[in-house]
Amino acid sequence: MARTRTVRRLVVAGITAALVLVPAGSAFACGALLAPNGTISLTRTTTLAAYHNGVEHYITSFEYAGKTSGDVGSIIPLPGIPSKVIKGGGWTLQRLVLETNPPIFAADGVFAASAAPERAVVILKTKIDSLDVTVLKGGAVAVGTWATQHGFFLPPDAPEVLDFYAQRSPIFMAVRFNAKRAAAQGVLEGEGTPVDIVIPTPNPWVPLRILTLGLKPTQLVQADVYLLTDRAPAMLPHAVRPNGDPGQQGIVRQVSEAASPSLLADLRSDRRMGWLPSSGLWLTYLKIDTPASTLTNDLAIDASGYGHPDPVAAGYAPVTPSLPAAWPVAWVAVLSLTVLAFAAVAGRRGIARQAAR
Repeated sequence: MARTRTVRRLVVAGITAALVLVPAGSAFACGALLAPNGTISLTRTTTLAAYHNGVEHYITSFEYAGKTSGDVGSIIPLPGIPSKVIKGGGWTLQRLVLETNPPIFAADGVFAASAAPERAVVILKTKIDSLDVTVLKGGAVAVGTWATQHGFFLPPDAPEVLDFYAQRSPIFMAVRFNAKRAAAQGVLEGEGTPVDIVIPTPNPWVPLRILTLGLKPTQLVQADVYLLTDRAPAMLPHAVRPNGDPGQQGIVRQVSEAASPSLLADLRSDRRMGWLPSSGLWLTYLKIDTPASTLTNDLAIDASGYGHPDPVAAGYAPVTPSLPAAWPVAWVAVLSLTVLAFAAVAGRRGIARQAAR
């Protein structure tokens, strides 16, 4: 308990220093922010994709900054059907920020598309504090229709962006911030609710293009993406190294190193974070600062060690449709007919030779 209290004090101190020293704010998840006629803004997002034993824990925080006339919603594309969606650690994301952006004190002081149903199908529903969470399966039109029918505001570019994701995976998570319930629970403006989306998947994946939904081409997208994997991952698109310029734009790989024992011990001491291994993980920190017009792909990750991130998962290559189930039978039939044809020709030639004798 003493260690936990100490870690919490360090995290609070780090956050306070970050708020003073770093102008960028916190996050409303790694997804599209959909507010009804309000002035709510999407600030810098922070996400952790932790991958171990074939399961991705996609952890992000939902919070809001600004005034609105109603509830606020967000839509997040997912690479597969989550086994569960639960509340995340209380200060895990803040501890990661503290690890990679230590505060400066004064002297004294982490794809194969399946057929999508015509109408969105609700796979999972749950409530996490002031959040109403719904996991959906459906194509771009189906999910867009469901969203509008449930009070989500969709900007003009929503059909194109949703279709970009639905072609690869028809799974989406819709999250609504219930303002009345938040007020009853004493949730303050800017106070985040961490959510842990547990997804069995061959490789971790982080949606990035969704952050551009509703933005003008010149608007800056800002995000902090943390990866915890069993080994150093290969990524697509490739991240660049920092050049020393505080205003450097693009996807910048700020940290790529073995996760320190102290970091893992601190993260494991957070509530609901005991699933993390105590050692042997690799920490990657990507800082994203780029205009919306240039963020046209997602982050595909190969955590296997083979170094081949999937271009389809990144959105660079189109999805190759799977062959119908009847195709193998058809190919067997074609092959059988071909063999029989050759046999018939050979038999006729043999008969002709015998007759010539």
